[in-house]
Amino acid sequence: MDVSEMLVSPSRDRIASPIALPANEAAIDSLRDLIVSKLTYATGRDPMAATDRDWFVAAALSLRDRIVDRWLTSARNDSSKNRKRVYYLSLEFLPGRLFLDSLNNSGLTEPMRLALGQLGVDLERLRAVEPDPALGNGGLGRLAACFMESMASLGIPAHGFGIRYNFGLFQQVIRDGWQHEYPENWLSLGNPWEFERPDVRYKVGFGGWVDSTQGVDGRSSAVWHPHETVFAIAYDTPVVGWRGRHANTLRLWSARAPDPLALEAFNRGDHVGALSARAQANAISQILYPSDETPAGQELRLRQEFFFSSASLQDLLHRHIQQYGELHSLPDKCAIQLNDTHPAIVVPELMRLLVDQHGLPWAEAWRITTSTISYTNHTLLPEALETWPVPLMERLLPRHMQIIYEINKLHLDSLAGSRKPEMPHSEVSVIDEGGDRRVRMGTLAFLGSHNVNGVSELHTELMRRTVFQSLHQLYPDRIVNKTNGITFRRWLFTANPHLTALLRDAIGPEVMDNPMALERLVPLADDPALHDRLIAARRTNKAALGRLVAERLEIAIDPDALIDVHIKRIHEYKRQLLNILEAVALYNAMRDQPGRDWVPRVKIFAGRAAASYRRAKLIIKLIHDVADVVNDDPAVRGLLKVVFLPDYNVSLAEAIIPAADLSEQISTAGMEASGTGNMKLALNGALTIGTLDGANLEIRDRVGAENMFTFGLTAQEVDERRRQPGPPRAFSPVLLQVLDSIGSGEFSPDEPHRYHDLLADLTGSDWFMVTADFDAYLAAQRDVVARWCDRRAWWRSSVLNTAHMGWFSSDRTIGEYAEEIWRVPVESD
Repeated sequence: MDVSEMLVSPSRDRIASPIALPANEAAIDSLRDLIVSKLTYATGRDPMAATDRDWFVAAALSLRDRIVDRWLTSARNDSSKNRKRVYYLSLEFLPGRLFLDSLNNSGLTEPMRLALGQLGVDLERLRAVEPDPALGNGGLGRLAACFMESMASLGIPAHGFGIRYNFGLFQQVIRDGWQHEYPENWLSLGNPWEFERPDVRYKVGFGGWVDSTQGVDGRSSAVWHPHETVFAIAYDTPVVGWRGRHANTLRLWSARAPDPLALEAFNRGDHVGALSARAQANAISQILYPSDETPAGQELRLRQEFFFSSASLQDLLHRHIQQYGELHSLPDKCAIQLNDTHPAIVVPELMRLLVDQHGLPWAEAWRITTSTISYTNHTLLPEALETWPVPLMERLLPRHMQIIYEINKLHLDSLAGSRKPEMPHSEVSVIDEGGDRRVRMGTLAFLGSHNVNGVSELHTELMRRTVFQSLHQLYPDRIVNKTNGITFRRWLFTANPHLTALLRDAIGPEVMDNPMALERLVPLADDPALHDRLIAARRTNKAALGRLVAERLEIAIDPDALIDVHIKRIHEYKRQLLNILEAVALYNAMRDQPGRDWVPRVKIFAGRAAASYRRAKLIIKLIHDVADVVNDDPAVRGLLKVVFLPDYNVSLAEAIIPAADLSEQISTAGMEASGTGNMKLALNGALTIGTLDGANLEIRDRVGAENMFTFGLTAQEVDERRRQPGPPRAFSPVLLQVLDSIGSGEFSPDEPHRYHDLLADLTGSDWFMVTADFDAYLAAQRDVVARWCDRRAWWRSSVLNTAHMGWFSSDRTIGEYAEEIWRVPVESD
């Protein structure tokens, strides 16, 4: 009996992938046989007893085999041509599920669907089995993943370097409206995509002391004697680009102790103590962002950053020497990109390796370092621009502190007698001498890089005027802008196949390879037939989201309602609080005017709060308290629903974004570096309601101000408002009613004063301008309703949002990095 006859037939309720290559029968049969072989010999399962997880592993390994061929060929070609490589260092990578994305990029979606179908297995069911690794916190890690995919799609030789966290960020569980954190064990059932490289290991040291020695040439040198050493073990995952033309490597490091068991101590009966070194080493790669509220937490965070930075540098220097035999040409053959300040310790570590281990003179090592490294800044928030206590650095990384002192001395000495602007050294010193002495990692990364880039036009300009104002005056050509982008392969083709198929029919297949082809939609913006198809596709996506919400939360949502989406990390500057205040205002109005023809609306929130961020957790609780009252109140007749979807990740975003009608991008102006969720939602046709912040301004300039809803204070006005002394301004009656509803305990009868401190902050300093922007936000939401009621106007704006988003492809962003910062040619195999 054939295997397919032994198994149930798959579901047929699927649309064909709009990006699959034609599948011939022989290719399907070959893939089917390979899947059965993997199931048998890699998982040791009989098809009759195999679970969905077993079939997923077999299918993933079969796909991996196909990718590996391209991966090895790409590496071989890049090496033979001596092509310059990019090394992208990031503490976070948020790749999302790889199965369907890799299938789509390889053109194997339909062959895989058909091959599995012959075996009675449903591709969509297997897709849901794959874990979603939470190796990032949000935009930073997702951007890194988009950039890795774009570099592969553009044929740029690249390695991504990060940490293989055993437990990722955390699993967000909501109980009684409160966030609780649990380990996110994404590796519990293994990872079929990665290759462990036990032979690729590097020693990383901590602590100890430094000796000075003198060589035969009379030059003094330093020898670091670490007190503790751990091994960094490499795990490689191939990253395949579009059409499968090129594949690069994401290399993640896992920490191991040199001696996993102190046998002598174990034999003495100290069974726990014998494992202490192992536990201390393993802690480095155990979890993303351990809490830094304690000194031990701070030390672990610094250990993580140095661990992966040192291992990555040792690896890339080893590769360079193996190929070229010397290090003077490093800037010509390697480009190192630091994704935020987390890997800023790369600057003194590269100097240490070049000077101490490879014997280069300081001046030559500094030339190589600054010519090779570039640094992306992602924030203007002081707490996110890292600093480390000097005593901690001196104890944990004594040689690096010597190098940092020398870098700082030479930097400050260079200002004396120069024609550069005069300014206090305290403003541009790597060491902050005010209060507790701290190392400014942003300043260190700035000085050690040949380019420093912001991630939107506004953010870059604010960098020049705020956090790096003094350094910008000294080095006026160093700061450049590289507005972020997103990979359309995941956020349109994979996430929204219904819309993708529609676009391909409407404007042609070129849209699959050229994002700028979306502009061909512009002449069709008023086409009623196109509107009808878009409405149908959106409604299908909304119904799918409704099923997900009902399954997870037992809340029914109307697929014909306006789906209003706010999906971001929970933070006061991202202003989920402003959104929920408006929800309360809408709820109050619906109760006061029950006979009015209200537009049905579903407000969807998703996002994690940092484990130690108490105010953000309180905002999550408020959202749930409001939802509990609003969703069960018969007076609103189900016309307003508030939904918080827990455990937000890439896969959940892929379900929400295609269903969104309205995109909430309402950060306090001047505080959002760029945003990429704004791009994903607009690409999928959602209209933006947002402040003039981050990349919202550039989206406005391209889609047209009339096709989005902007409101609120500008970054300059926010700064001016914060400087104004005196009591807060008077509040509107609507806002007063909202604050009274919350303050009176209407939404928290079990604890009426639960939100007292939150409201006190809003009516006091209001640092994040929630009350200051409330009335303008309310007015913008009224404009949203008016546009929604004009079907032709709404869908015209939706079409134009999608049509003008081609520029926001991460391929464009990476092309700019390659040409202007890395000096790497873009080639396709």
